[in-house]
Amino acid sequence: MSIQSTFSKLVVSAAIGITASISATAINAAEPSYVTIGTGGQTGVYYVVGQSMCRLVNRDTDEHGIKCTAPSTGGSVANINAVRQGQRDLGVAQSDWQYYALNGTKHTSFIEQGPYKDLRALFAIHGEPFTVVARADSGVKTFDDLVGKRVNLNNPGSGTRGTMEVIMAEKGWTNDTFKLAAELKSSEQSQALCDNKLDVILANVGHPSGMIKEATTSCDTRIIPVTGPEIDKLIAGNDFYAPAVVKGGLYNGNDNDVKTFGNAATMVSSAKVDNETVYQVVKAVFDNFDRFKRLHPAFANLEPKDMISNGLSAPLHDGAVRYYKEQGWM
Repeated sequence: MSIQSTFSKLVVSAAIGITASISATAINAAEPSYVTIGTGGQTGVYYVVGQSMCRLVNRDTDEHGIKCTAPSTGGSVANINAVRQGQRDLGVAQSDWQYYALNGTKHTSFIEQGPYKDLRALFAIHGEPFTVVARADSGVKTFDDLVGKRVNLNNPGSGTRGTMEVIMAEKGWTNDTFKLAAELKSSEQSQALCDNKLDVILANVGHPSGMIKEATTSCDTRIIPVTGPEIDKLIAGNDFYAPAVVKGGLYNGNDNDVKTFGNAATMVSSAKVDNETVYQVVKAVFDNFDRFKRLHPAFANLEPKDMISNGLSAPLHDGAVRYYKEQGWM
């Protein structure tokens, strides 16, 4: 073989090696794809749900190329609308608002946009008792005592606000029923209660809740039962509502169980979000399920099979179904 031929082969081999190296570098340097999860106020469990999921997803970004973020948002209705508009990939939402969005009912924005047939469910999470906290000096001992009081209805777009409006409609109440109908975010209401700017605050929330713990340790309060014929009617007419209890001993000054009703927190997405992204997010949660359950006390009693069968109105996303079938859960 001539020197010239040998040299040519060396040049070709070197070129191939350089090209391969450049290609590998380009692949490794590729920007990750981003998935965003709508949550809730920073003192609420929804925020913990999103942050916990992202922590698990981001542990394996080098493998699947997905980077997860979970900003604080206005809550259930805001999250569903953001998913619908393509501003979020996933969102936490109460089970009742998942149903209303799918069918285009109850909330003004859902009615105006019509049924959201592309809404998809991933899984249910924790139960959320509708929880009413009153100042001990407010005179509020029953839910009907809210009449004429300073009540925080929560911000428009939150699931708590939506559920309160459903209850108000059943009882024939309006904002004028209250001395003050405030619209503070969940993260703002505990301080307002203890600063004596409010008599009552509300939360559809998993327990224990940091926001309610803040209120009950900063001032004298009581948790108020939410019962009566109107509540019984709501439970009887809607599969996503059920009797619930706020356990005694969770909060200062509230030693006994308090009866109420509630729903489930759920994770939703859109049929337009690609299957692989949803598959990897679901996989990150359930492949690390013991770790996930340790990230908040409200997750302690979760069971995977219950999470994919209870409280879901929208069809499961195909990416989630793929994972569940691999696990033999479907």
